[in-house]
Amino acid sequence: MESTHFPITNWSEDDRPREKLMLKGKNVLSDAELIAILIGSGSRNESAVDLSKRILASVDTLNSLGKMSLAQLTNFKGIGEAKAIAIIAALELGRRRRAEDAVELVKITSSKLVFEMMQPIIGELPHEEFWVLFLNNSNKVISKSQLSKGGISGTIVDVRLVFKMALENGATALILCHNHPSGTLQPSEADKQITKKLKLAGESLDVKVLDHLIITETKYYSFADEGIF
Repeated sequence: MESTHFPITNWSEDDRPREKLMLKGKNVLSDAELIAILIGSGSRNESAVDLSKRILASVDTLNSLGKMSLAQLTNFKGIGEAKAIAIIAALELGRRRRAEDAVELVKITSSKLVFEMMQPIIGELPHEEFWVLFLNNSNKVISKSQLSKGGISGTIVDVRLVFKMALENGATALILCHNHPSGTLQPSEADKQITKKLKLAGESLDVKVLDHLIITETKYYSFADEGIF
């Protein structure tokens, strides 16, 4: 027996996503209701909320949804280019907001703070990137810079460039960060070697290498926390 579809316009005002947001605030809306507001409408046989639930049921997390391409989103019946673009744009704004919020954590007191700062930048990339955080005497971040960008398997790090940038920034300490697109947290032999090389070079210039973090989508590995330093 076919299920009966009730358009959102036939719902009570308290249950319509837009009206619900205006009356009760954004926090009471489910993920599906928020996406329904973005896409605006469903189809003759499916409300915007039901369509949003169907999309969400196909992914594990909102992070996974944020990685979907325009082509992947338009594969869902009821999602055209305009609706797909609205979803992509909204999730990208959310990612950028997280990155901006993380910048406020200027004083580094733990590896977790470094992860919170860098995960929105490199945690979900399909390729490896190597970044350096430059710190002052108070362990406050002066700046952060991408040192190299590579393929899925790795990047090349120029030790001289790291310390040239450190001196230009007046940094007294560094924290190294790179991501593992594979999701593995274990450092490779190359990761250990470059960390050792940078640490030794820093000692001669009186610039301390405080930590090296390997970052994935949801977790991180800290060389300092693991006692490798």
